Amino acid sequence: MVLSKTASQSDVSVHSTFASRYVRSSLPRFTMPENSIPKEAAYQIINDELMLDGNPRLNLASFVTTWMEAECDKLMMEAINKNYVDMDEYPVTTELQNRCVNMIARLFNAPLGESETAVGVGTVGSSEAIMLAGLAFKRQWQNKRRAQGKPCDKPNIVTGANVQVCWEKFANYFEVELKEVKLREGYYVMDPVKAVEMVDENTICVAAILGSTLNGEFEDVKLLNDLLVKKNNETGWDTPIHVDAASGGFIAPFLYPELEWDFRLPLVKSINVSGHKYGLVYAGIGWVIWRSKQDLPEELIFHINYLGADQPTFTLNFSKGSSQVIAQYYQLIRLGFEGYRNVMENCRENAIVLREGLEKTGRFNIVSKDEGVPLVAFSLKENKRHNEFEVSEMLRRFGWIVPAYTMPADAQHVTVLRVVIREDFSRTLAERLVLDIVKVLHELDTLPPRVNPNAPAKTSSLEVQRKTTEVWKKFVMERKAAAAAIC
Repeated sequence: MVLSKTASQSDVSVHSTFASRYVRSSLPRFTMPENSIPKEAAYQIINDELMLDGNPRLNLASFVTTWMEAECDKLMMEAINKNYVDMDEYPVTTELQNRCVNMIARLFNAPLGESETAVGVGTVGSSEAIMLAGLAFKRQWQNKRRAQGKPCDKPNIVTGANVQVCWEKFANYFEVELKEVKLREGYYVMDPVKAVEMVDENTICVAAILGSTLNGEFEDVKLLNDLLVKKNNETGWDTPIHVDAASGGFIAPFLYPELEWDFRLPLVKSINVSGHKYGLVYAGIGWVIWRSKQDLPEELIFHINYLGADQPTFTLNFSKGSSQVIAQYYQLIRLGFEGYRNVMENCRENAIVLREGLEKTGRFNIVSKDEGVPLVAFSLKENKRHNEFEVSEMLRRFGWIVPAYTMPADAQHVTVLRVVIREDFSRTLAERLVLDIVKVLHELDTLPPRVNPNAPAKTSSLEVQRKTTEVWKKFVMERKAAAAAIC
């Protein structure tokens, strides 16, 4: 959620052109109106404002699913009024969640017997899943330390500096020190060697990322496991691993089945995955799976009976919609292993098309890796005159939302653009994006730098800004004149 703020003190009313057919008076923007308005007017007022949002399918910043089949959309709307927490009232929905947990656990090679039930839960995205997994690790560590008569007031968790912000939230909210392995230019994921060096007796777990947000790269969980096994044997500790597979959990089993990152590794005790990313479900649904019942402390599970029956619950929130759970089950049975593999292979192929198109321009360094999430992260080879943020800004004129960002410490001097390839991003769109990027580069080449590196030191920033504005105006007027001449 975003903290609320008002836009301005003067713009305090909401108006709609077409809503004037039903109501002529404006509505207050930040206070509830005194009177009711027709449903048509309410719809039109909101619809008019929403037109200014970006097109979700052109939002290449997001990993989150933006397209589903009409049949799944229909199922979701039919379940929109079901509260998932009412398990006794909606037992079939509860059963579908349990089926999803077991399917995902087996996909991640959980050591389950043929009739054994997996341990896991559906969550509101991977953020809640990570909170729950982190709490389980913290409680397990605390219980063991107390049993040994040792202090348990200074828990820490080891991650890479490339982790998503939800890990920082977990550490802050639940008072766990976050020990980050710094990045370096050319290596933008956690170094397993350095991570294990940072582990001490207060480390509740090491968190590995299967699909870094920054460049899509998979961290080497197998090497991390092997190094940590060795350290545990030497020290007598039993430091475990959590795998944040928010992006990669629904990719690796289909594209890289031989890659060992999941419960095949003995120290991996829990895994989270985002159903609303490459699980192919609209936001927000996530999943967290534990290796066994022993890895989830019983005291964290609450039992309630005021909804009609005894119901175990382990979530941070209470009420939530059932639609995403039902949609996840639809995708799992609709696509099956073959269907998911086809989708992921297609995404990977389209990422290759985009990467090769960018390489042919000769203007970019590719930062992403071939093995990982199907995305392309790239930076300008020469960004002294114009930078990646300007490319991102100008691409919005064509409707594209392509984020530009700086890497975390100690690679913060590196700026990157990133395009996430989702199921609804076709080869045609990839080719179109390359053409539009080339257009942007050509336009930037005709413009002066935002800050002229050759300008005398005595030139003020205001003067530089004024001169740059004049050049921009001249450029725009010339373009308009050329267009008018053609017409």
